[in-house]
Amino acid sequence: MSMQIEYPFTLPRGYRDLHGEIHTKGVMRLACAADEILPLRDPRVQQNPGYLTIILLSRVITNLGTLPVVDTTIVEGLFTMDLAFLQDLYQRINEAEVPSYKGICPHCHKELDIPINFMEAGQ
Repeated sequence: MSMQIEYPFTLPRGYRDLHGEIHTKGVMRLACAADEILPLRDPRVQQNPGYLTIILLSRVITNLGTLPVVDTTIVEGLFTMDLAFLQDLYQRINEAEVPSYKGICPHCHKELDIPINFMEAGQ
């Protein structure tokens, strides 16, 4: 059984770079322990705990449009709607338990737990 580690996304508004290009498509990876622990040492987080979100997202977003790198400056420049979208995505993909619903196998009629994949819904 394979585990999904990267999750493609499309920002509702998109990041506008210095040249006016809008970047909407990106990829977020699952967080590891270091992604949540190391930013706590950062002086920006110690001065303003709200900055933790900025650093966390800059660590787990592996791609955004044609940008060569996604760093804290990029995340700081996101529209608030896009930041909220990414915070929600981060929470959903890093939940400890995969949400599922009960179903019945059409062949053997056995009850099954069927995982819900939010990333495929609506695409």
